[in-house]
Amino acid sequence: MSETYEIIIDEEFKALLPPLDEETFAWLENNILEYGCREPLVVWEDILIDGHNRYEILMRHELPVSTVSMEFESREDVIVWIISTQVSRRNLTPMQLSYFRGMHYNTDKKVQGTIKAQNGPLYGSTAERLADKYNVSRNTIKRDAQVTDAINAIGEMSPDIKRDILSGKTQISRKRLQELTTGSDDDIAEVVMKIEEGTFENRRKSEIKQDNENISPWEKQFVLMSEEFRQLMRNHTKADDTIAMKSALRQYIRMLEELYGSM
Repeated sequence: MSETYEIIIDEEFKALLPPLDEETFAWLENNILEYGCREPLVVWEDILIDGHNRYEILMRHELPVSTVSMEFESREDVIVWIISTQVSRRNLTPMQLSYFRGMHYNTDKKVQGTIKAQNGPLYGSTAERLADKYNVSRNTIKRDAQVTDAINAIGEMSPDIKRDILSGKTQISRKRLQELTTGSDDDIAEVVMKIEEGTFENRRKSEIKQDNENISPWEKQFVLMSEEFRQLMRNHTKADDTIAMKSALRQYIRMLEELYGSM
């Protein structure tokens, strides 16, 4: 471990990490101030690759920073490690999980393409290998890659909106994101503009009309919220992580309060 050198912040690596909401960040800050930062930050060649929120808090309060260094052969290997680390913590929303799986797929395809060119054919496709890893279907992995491509394209036009989509502040369905990958830059720009104006509708009017004929808006919203919460709990039940469980419950309570306030 080391506390003597300047840590470098790489914006590409930092952008991979799901943003914390204000309440969770405040909880983390209070916890560090009370008990200290018990887990060292992780660096690669002096670049921070895990612990960005903790680092921000430590710097804000001029507290000592401890690090542990890891070795990787390439930036792509670092990205895959960051993704795997985030997913293993099991405190991600369904949208964040989809984004990370898609990012893993895109990164792995790039790495495996290089290996294949150097060493010949590989056993199994990238989608098949990642489907086994994440216990989802091959098609889910490919759809996740479309979601990732769309979110990244939105991020090129508006990093703030990308962060809001990943944090859940801005609601946009994975289906709409998939549709954007077959559209033009103008289609993406239109979505960004409407989100900024506050006029964006998550689904097309024809889809909304069809749903409204069968179910009330409040019931539909509650069903969607419950499904997201169910997915969160499914992820958390595989690990004895009280902090993650509380975070999931806090997110669900916040969604219920927002629904209640909108009635």
